Amino acid sequence: MSPTLVISIIAVYFCLLVFISFLTSSKKDNTESFFLANRKSPWFVVAFGMIGTSLSGVTFISIPGMVAKAQFSYLQLVFGYLLGYLVIATILMPLYYRLNLVSIYTYLEQRFGFWSYKTGAFYFLLARTIGAALRLYVVAGVLQLAVFDALGVPFWASVFITILLIWVYTFRGGMKTIIWTDTFQTLAMLVCVGCSIVMISQELNLSFQGLVDTIDQSAYSQVFFWDFKDSRYFVKQFFSGAFIAIVMTGLDQDMMQKNLTCKTLGDAQKNMFWFSIILVFVNILFLSLGALLYIYANSKGIALPEKGDDVFPFLALNYFSSFLGIVFILGIVAITYASADSALTALTTSFCVDFLDFDKRTEQERSRYRYFVHIGFSLLLMLVIIIFRIINDESVVTAVFKIAGYTYGPLLGLYTFGVFFKRQVRDNLVPFICILSPLVTYMFNLNSKDWFWGYEFGFEVLILNGFLTLLGLLAISVSKNRKPIPAI
Repeated sequence: MSPTLVISIIAVYFCLLVFISFLTSSKKDNTESFFLANRKSPWFVVAFGMIGTSLSGVTFISIPGMVAKAQFSYLQLVFGYLLGYLVIATILMPLYYRLNLVSIYTYLEQRFGFWSYKTGAFYFLLARTIGAALRLYVVAGVLQLAVFDALGVPFWASVFITILLIWVYTFRGGMKTIIWTDTFQTLAMLVCVGCSIVMISQELNLSFQGLVDTIDQSAYSQVFFWDFKDSRYFVKQFFSGAFIAIVMTGLDQDMMQKNLTCKTLGDAQKNMFWFSIILVFVNILFLSLGALLYIYANSKGIALPEKGDDVFPFLALNYFSSFLGIVFILGIVAITYASADSALTALTTSFCVDFLDFDKRTEQERSRYRYFVHIGFSLLLMLVIIIFRIINDESVVTAVFKIAGYTYGPLLGLYTFGVFFKRQVRDNLVPFICILSPLVTYMFNLNSKDWFWGYEFGFEVLILNGFLTLLGLLAISVSKNRKPIPAI
């Protein structure tokens, strides 16, 4: 596969994104357009585009790669998402719309006070910056090996160009543009996954029914696991999925900002309903692709890499046709940048609203500050990616994935307390609770085998962290003298 050809196709792809940005933005746009698209986004467009945002390039290669060891057990987590999305649609969304929020963390200021508000916003900025940078880093590494090394382009330069391109098509329209570019990128990602499945099926001479039967009868198709000691245990996976959905969608400015661009609460709830249903089928597609990759390799006698994340890139770039290799590159680019562009906009929004007091500034000041903040976070993402490259330690990168359990846990505790309890807290002590809880959670996780008869924590670290934060808030709470804002 010619690197020049791949670069040309990626360039054309980005030109399409820039073209969409010009169609969806104008010189008359203001910060309201950038942050919330003037609350005029069609709900069905938001729902479809959120698929790409909720996934990433890491997902694109990791879900198929985990099939050999975990079978289809990941679906247990996805089924848990449905419960989490129900909580978001019925509890959190009405709250956000009733308060007419731009940043969802301003709720914490109204409910608790200044320090709770800043703590919640800080944890989002920390989690999203690291998460977005890591997702870009993993994909940048794949593209570096597949394309840029052959052209003599250094890693830092390829990362700079990539982030520059993302900045170009997001800096004018912001969320108004991203609603549509993410829709396009989600479509591109689904077409790529579909093409991969079809072409592998053709290589194996399978009809559609033969494809279904082959996957169903393979060793990879088991969904439910009932052994309590198994890390794939259904109850553990299901409820972890529910809480992951609540914090990484419902308490995440990036994901909720798209929902807040819908015209009404009813539209946003319809968006969440259809998004959750579509996401189940998309994950089934990814898992089916994973099963087919292993079945294909076994039938051809191909020795696969030990690391599951390397399986799809290895086959796509070395054994599949040039066309399918290009499809893989486009798919991973589409799903990664659908996640990265919205993250960049959400980081800009949160910092501007939560730390620069945008409500007290003129529109001219808002536009100027937003411009520089957008550039600043673009450079920060690039810096974090380069740091990951320098470290280049797989154990460190794997550990970063687990940070979500520690950074979103305090947010889970804060919102749970705020929504379901009618007590006030000593606001100045909240930052200490939100720092202490992740530290205690880490100690539990580190010593769980010794303290809990061999039990190992997984995704449920998030639940433990949120619970400890909730206990801490109860410990520093006092009776409220005023009506909670709001209590449900």
